[in-house]
Amino acid sequence: MTRRAWLLFAAMAVIWGVPYLLIKVAVGELTPTTLVFVRTGIGALLLVPLAASRGSLRPLLGHWRMVLAYTVVEVTLPWLLLSNAERRLSSSLTGLLIAAVPLIGAVLGLVGRGDDRLDARRAAGLVVGFAGVATLLGLDLSVIDPWAVAQVGLVALGYAIGPMIVARRLSGVPALGVVAASLALTAVVYAPLGVAQLPHALPSAQVLLAVAGLGVVCTAVAFLLFFALIAEAGPLRAQAITYVNPAVALAVGVALLGEPFTIGAAVGFVLILLGLLLATTRGRRSGEAERRDESAGDAAA
Repeated sequence: MTRRAWLLFAAMAVIWGVPYLLIKVAVGELTPTTLVFVRTGIGALLLVPLAASRGSLRPLLGHWRMVLAYTVVEVTLPWLLLSNAERRLSSSLTGLLIAAVPLIGAVLGLVGRGDDRLDARRAAGLVVGFAGVATLLGLDLSVIDPWAVAQVGLVALGYAIGPMIVARRLSGVPALGVVAASLALTAVVYAPLGVAQLPHALPSAQVLLAVAGLGVVCTAVAFLLFFALIAEAGPLRAQAITYVNPAVALAVGVALLGEPFTIGAAVGFVLILLGLLLATTRGRRSGEAERRDESAGDAAA
């Protein structure tokens, strides 16, 4: 990758690794509904005008059903569930559990695509990866809320389905428009309860900074940088940030919030990372074919 691509990659690895910490801080004084409303509202205010100026909203009209479906599974429900779960889970554990998204995506891809074969390498990756999730939960079961874990599991499922909707049903529409619309729609949905549940007193400076960071940096700026990374390095390489984000979430949770670094977290993270590498990478011939497809897509762009 180019130097610019590496810089974008490093920025995204950090920016999408810290939201779990910021959410943990914010839900200390805000309800999950209010947090999601403010976060998506800030993101929409920044991205909708930009998308409109680039003509990225009008093409969505003919695909409004799929845009709604993407919004529900990728933003509206996951961000509420995630914020609610972090009232009872540590930010580092949440980030590690979200690392299972590519594993779930691999399973969904095998179920939904006849051309995606389950070879020995990918099967081993799925087994190892989900064993890592089981280890992560099993060794720390005494301090884990099962319902909160279930909510994060639903978040991971939604995060795995969302990109599949984009790839299969929204590939011909501008990604910036889809993201901007999904943020605006979610903000509108949560506005009544979000406003009603606003705290009576001004939240602390720490919470205000956390919310601002979520809305501006981890949402609006993050998506713009991610689009730039895809344009610079291609979609396949851009997706590799998935392997780094959980490590960042674990590191900042332990360092800044004093969350425990447990045996379950250490062993589970290593197994999940190994499973990801096995389950989401292909053999030599498949990799060469993917690189040819990616090069053709870059040339067409």
